[in-house]
Amino acid sequence: MVTILLIFFLFGYSGIPEESKVLAQANQDNSLTLEHDTQAGTITVYRTQGQEKLLTQHAREDTRPYLHPIMAPDGKGILTEYRPEHHKHQTGLYWGFKLVNGRDYFMNWQGDYWRHISADIMEGTGEKVQWQTVYDLLDSAGNAILTETQHWTMQEQDGTFFLDLQWEGQAKTDITLGKFYVGGLFLRMPWRKGIPGEVVNAAGQRNQEAEGQRAIWTDVGMQVAGRDDLAHIAIFDHPENPAFPIPWRVDGELGVGPSRQILGDWYIHQGERVQIRYRVVVYTGSLDQERLTQWWKDYICEN
Repeated sequence: MVTILLIFFLFGYSGIPEESKVLAQANQDNSLTLEHDTQAGTITVYRTQGQEKLLTQHAREDTRPYLHPIMAPDGKGILTEYRPEHHKHQTGLYWGFKLVNGRDYFMNWQGDYWRHISADIMEGTGEKVQWQTVYDLLDSAGNAILTETQHWTMQEQDGTFFLDLQWEGQAKTDITLGKFYVGGLFLRMPWRKGIPGEVVNAAGQRNQEAEGQRAIWTDVGMQVAGRDDLAHIAIFDHPENPAFPIPWRVDGELGVGPSRQILGDWYIHQGERVQIRYRVVVYTGSLDQERLTQWWKDYICEN
């Protein structure tokens, strides 16, 4: 018996350690997989090695596209909310302009404002997955005035989700987007009165101090149900976007969104295409402003 133990000690026993090695490799696998349910109108992101839903893209016929739920990377908590009582028009993470030729696509998410064109998986499995939605924005007569394309790329690194959005709008007619305090990409997390949470931007401005202020990034941290610490979603602006650095809407319930419309009217001429890019970062733990700024630098270098 002693001899057998010495052999195991000197030469190594390959059984249990090899199994542990395989398990460790599986835990480090950042591969993701997309599943498209055309009947439900959803595209869902999974870890390739698991069955847990990480994120769901809704792209139905009867509503604008939106992301919900977005799960915390460690699985503890849902970080978005669909149509809360205090803002019934808000749908998780979504895009909606105000005052597009006088028409409101932020407050109105229904099919009489939006027409589904397509939803497609571009890259269905791997360290990066990609999908795309295309919708028409309709005028009161049902005519398309703007075709928007949302191209999403998602990856996971070190327990953090990185979501890249490239939004493109092609004007079917001359478009005026009127000055307003909100309009464009917007994030609704599951805020409740008294919930621990805070908005912080790259300049260190907090909550209502950050309202209408320009910043290269803005972070929302919130202690959602199922957690004893904060989960975060940060949004990064890109230097090639119009009006960079963008001003931000920050409402009293910690809803945030970058918005060029805060600065005043802007225009898209018939036939013109406008592209806007953002990165959405989903993580848990303490806010580290230096780390977020470094992630923002990494983002603009990648692009």
